[in-house]
Amino acid sequence: MALTGRTALIASLGALVTGLLTPSATGLLLVNLPLLLAILGDLALAAPVRTLRFTRSGDTSVRLGEQASVDLTITNPQGRRLRALVRDAWPPSVLPPHAPTAGTRHRLTVPGGEQRRVTTLLRPTRRGDRAPGRVTVRSYGPLGLAARQGHHHVAWRLRVLPPFPSRRHLPAKLARLRELDGRTSLLTRGEGTEFDSLRAYVPGDDTRSIDWRATARQSSVAVRTWRPERNRHILLVLDTGRTSAGRVGDIPRLDAAMDAALLLTALAGRAGDQVGLLAYDRRIRASVQGRTAGDLLPAVVGALAPLEPELVETDSHGMAAAALRTAPRHALIVLLTTLDAAPIEEGLLPVLPRLTHRHTVLLAAVADPHVQQMVEARGSAEAVYQAAAGTRAQAERTRTADRLRRHGVTVVDATPADLAPALADAYLALKAAGRL
Repeated sequence: MALTGRTALIASLGALVTGLLTPSATGLLLVNLPLLLAILGDLALAAPVRTLRFTRSGDTSVRLGEQASVDLTITNPQGRRLRALVRDAWPPSVLPPHAPTAGTRHRLTVPGGEQRRVTTLLRPTRRGDRAPGRVTVRSYGPLGLAARQGHHHVAWRLRVLPPFPSRRHLPAKLARLRELDGRTSLLTRGEGTEFDSLRAYVPGDDTRSIDWRATARQSSVAVRTWRPERNRHILLVLDTGRTSAGRVGDIPRLDAAMDAALLLTALAGRAGDQVGLLAYDRRIRASVQGRTAGDLLPAVVGALAPLEPELVETDSHGMAAAALRTAPRHALIVLLTTLDAAPIEEGLLPVLPRLTHRHTVLLAAVADPHVQQMVEARGSAEAVYQAAAGTRAQAERTRTADRLRRHGVTVVDATPADLAPALADAYLALKAAGRL
């Protein structure tokens, strides 16, 4: 049971009148007894809460930062009219920041035997699966003095997907891919290593592309055209250990790595390559294998959505073993991990020969743009010390990257805003060079 503000106001006015006119126990009884009877009668006439039925509908997934709506349908099977305040509780991370609780409270009236629907607008600020809390219903009587209150659990799940801001780069990368594939109108030799077709020679063609046997069989000079390799295997290995939890700007390193992985997945899928995903720290956190081109990107997005950094040191030996078990005979293994000296030297370098012996390895790391700002700082003694520290940090990352390159690893080290397009460019460069 819950009393309303109207009841408190009437009780206060009654106490004031009693104190001024008849300050006695009899006066209090004369004022409060009718109020008590009115409260009990109002409570008896209020519609029961336990018999209400609830169902949900609406969005089951939404990208981070976008708006979703979830509908709650209340069915009143009793004959009494339901006058209620309904609170549909959700975690704070999915509520709009400007009005986190206002949108979860709904006043409604449901006649007996009918149903009504209310909508809760959500705007998530964190990835992952989010479930609502209890639905609290406060059913008021016709006088508005008292209310019955109860709780119901109505199951639902809203999956908050990664935002994928780098998708704006996808048209430009696809245009570059079409150029590599020889499908542009330019009279140039298509880059790649797989034979595509023969065509007539035009001035400007590379003479090394002339097919002399075909030329001998016909009256004109014929040249070979080429296309990048297709149906190659790419394995994205996402490090979800403690280094991925560090924040760079406003987001964790893991989120920046996810954005780069999504752009590469979309690009490679359109290029005809087979893409797999492996998220690992000390065990496999997520895996996507054997998906068709149409299902690839949604499967990767769904697998990445609930991932969170684990505050443990990544087991590089286990990660390499899992990658070798997952990847076929030859593949491009893209390691989305850190470029810090200690994890690389103590963890990755000892197992790197096992990967580079069978596969082409590309390492992508998230750089902190604040370090570059520190390097450029001047004007005070503190700024000079910051510049020295930033320069030392950059030199250490450069030395680590050089050690990886000496082992045959292609290294991409970029800020969160530039990592996704830089990784896509590195993939296209490897494809054009025939290294896949």
